[in-house]
Amino acid sequence: MNTRINARAVVLLFADIVFVALGFILAAIGRLGMVEGLAWLGHEFAPIKILFALVASISTLYLFDLYDFSVISSRQELIVRLIQSLGTTWLFLAVIYFFFPQFMVGRGIAALSAPIILLFLLGSRMAIHYYLGHPEIGERVVLVGSGPAIDEMNYATLNRRDLGYRIVGFVSGEKLNGNRPLSSLEYLGQLSELERVIGEERVSRVVVGVSDRRGKFPLDMLLKLRLSGGLAIEESTTYLERVTGKVHLDSLLPSWLIFSARPRETRIMQVFRDFSQRILAFVGLITSFPFALLTALAIKLESRGPIFYKQTRVGKNGKHFTLVKFRSMRVDAERDGAVWASVSDDRTTRVGRVIRKLRLDEIPQFWNIIKGDMSFVGPRPERPEFVAKLAESIPYYEYRHLVTPGLTGWAQVNYPYGASIEESRNKLEYDLYYIKNQSISLDLVILFETVKTILFGRGGR
Repeated sequence: MNTRINARAVVLLFADIVFVALGFILAAIGRLGMVEGLAWLGHEFAPIKILFALVASISTLYLFDLYDFSVISSRQELIVRLIQSLGTTWLFLAVIYFFFPQFMVGRGIAALSAPIILLFLLGSRMAIHYYLGHPEIGERVVLVGSGPAIDEMNYATLNRRDLGYRIVGFVSGEKLNGNRPLSSLEYLGQLSELERVIGEERVSRVVVGVSDRRGKFPLDMLLKLRLSGGLAIEESTTYLERVTGKVHLDSLLPSWLIFSARPRETRIMQVFRDFSQRILAFVGLITSFPFALLTALAIKLESRGPIFYKQTRVGKNGKHFTLVKFRSMRVDAERDGAVWASVSDDRTTRVGRVIRKLRLDEIPQFWNIIKGDMSFVGPRPERPEFVAKLAESIPYYEYRHLVTPGLTGWAQVNYPYGASIEESRNKLEYDLYYIKNQSISLDLVILFETVKTILFGRGGR
């Protein structure tokens, strides 16, 4: 899944808005005729009706991952998901129109708009599919040297055509004999031949392994090319962060984090963020009350014991707080001490499996947000027993406590539940990406992805 905001996704979004709106306009003209169709479109409520249907269409396109370019690259998958998305949209609109007929655009117009919009959206995405596959389109990238950030990444990860990058090969500081790194990429020559490679391969971006930039390197040549405006040069850590959405720990240097971290958040913004989080959490607590009531009743009917489960977690700056959840495990689940949850955990009750899948067990955490212990988005808070062990084994682990922990997070929507040191290490790479790039737009992406996770039942344990 690629959920990162990029220029191509934004362009596709605006194209969808235009095509969906155009679909309704053409359907109105086709159903009513030119004169009456234009008259209907000029009616004071028609734009509102079209806008409502437009928002529903764009939302379901997002829910079915149709802004993920890895989906667009498969034509069969694209067609299936487009049909599913539009079918879901029209089903949703039918329900809304039944209860609120004032929003209805008209049965004839709605029926005619469906195939028109499907053809428009299919055509736009097929054009992008051709665009992404065209050999002359996109930045041509050459990798320089090795370094763990490059060596451990495969060709599919590095060669992100959906983001506009095409890896043409790599050069190395030494002549290669026998085993070589990046065996899935074409070896283009030695470091001394870099200028020739850049010219012959029409390279527009050079990605340098962190370990190589400190050694013998043609700085004068690269500086000349860089200042001429014809070449982009960056470290492998920066490139990998952009194309994978995580920070690669093996190649991470403290100086890289220091000089490329996000802008300082002002006191006013902090107060505004905290206040808005508490208001939204209060609204969430009120609106989710019926579900909370049903969940509490189901827990009580199934097994003896408390409805709520309280657990100590580590919050911002290492401060401990009490996290509250609906109980999803047996009362004696940790009689032998704290252990990580696992897939199909036999300690989980039948009700617990359901509420975990639907995230209903986390409704009480709205209260943690109101208290200020948590926010909506951030690294998930971990237990002190595990933090001590993980901090000893994983570099930079304590950095995840520099921000307020969240109800959901970038690691949660990109990686499965962490139930080991290695999985926690992988999740930390996503957490560091979030900490470094924290913004309102990224928070919105995470919240939307969380909604998709809940609706499609992915990720819970």
